[in-house]
Amino acid sequence: MFCAAAAVLSVAACNSGQSGQENRDNPTSGSIRISVDETYKPLIESEIRVFESLYPKTKIVAEYKPEADCFKDLFNDSSRLIIVTRDLKEDEKEFFKKAKIRPNSLQLATDAIALIVNNANPDSILTMDQVRAIMAGKSEKPWQIVFDNQNSSTVRFIQDSINKGAPLPANTMAAKTNPEVIDYVTKNKNAIGVIGVNWISDTADSTVIEFTQRVTTVKLRGDGYSEFVKPYQFYIGMKSYPLTRGMFYILKEPYQGLGSGFATFLGAQEGQLLIGKYKLYPARLNIVFREATLK
Repeated sequence: MFCAAAAVLSVAACNSGQSGQENRDNPTSGSIRISVDETYKPLIESEIRVFESLYPKTKIVAEYKPEADCFKDLFNDSSRLIIVTRDLKEDEKEFFKKAKIRPNSLQLATDAIALIVNNANPDSILTMDQVRAIMAGKSEKPWQIVFDNQNSSTVRFIQDSINKGAPLPANTMAAKTNPEVIDYVTKNKNAIGVIGVNWISDTADSTVIEFTQRVTTVKLRGDGYSEFVKPYQFYIGMKSYPLTRGMFYILKEPYQGLGSGFATFLGAQEGQLLIGKYKLYPARLNIVFREATLK
């Protein structure tokens, strides 16, 4: 699996042989700034800690922001590497092609969107028809929809995948960050929060444990399924949990630099195991689920 992931190291290396650039970063030393979709903050902070411990001469400064801003950074050369929830669109690929730039991208995992409600809210089991009605503002119950940011990937996902391009209800609000979404839902019985699943998935993290105790994660029944499920890793991987999406890196680096090194790490075994720890479904590992009998 590492060999497949390591192919990124060969991308756009036409300038790597230039002389007089001894201070330039390379895959295992130097510093770099990257832009990361803020829904991945807990996971990527963990990935960076492990990577920097393996390669102590490296320093990765991650800026966590709405997905739209990550793409702006890629296009204006503020970041060579971004970690986001979608691949490049065809018009974006064409833009780079005309500029004679060949970005490299790879899906790292299957991710999920989690819906959370107040612990006192009895409506924590929903069909997708009910979710669509809520997100269109047509539910009989007066739900208050809460996102992390108006330009976030979760807003785009709901608008594209659930609302099919239709706008969200007028009373939809943005709470600025994922922890603030959780805090708002904790205080408002009719609120339904939309967050990235890795914010509530690491059961070994005290902050995550505290989050999950304060809110209830909604069980969903996908179209064509009979079972209501939470965004657990098995259901994400099998796509029986309906609100799934990809996790990608996009790298635009004109030489074999630290961006290439970190991207390779994310797609190799160490990085993929960390992705699994945060209950996303790793895209570059062979995972086998086995039935077990609990006594």
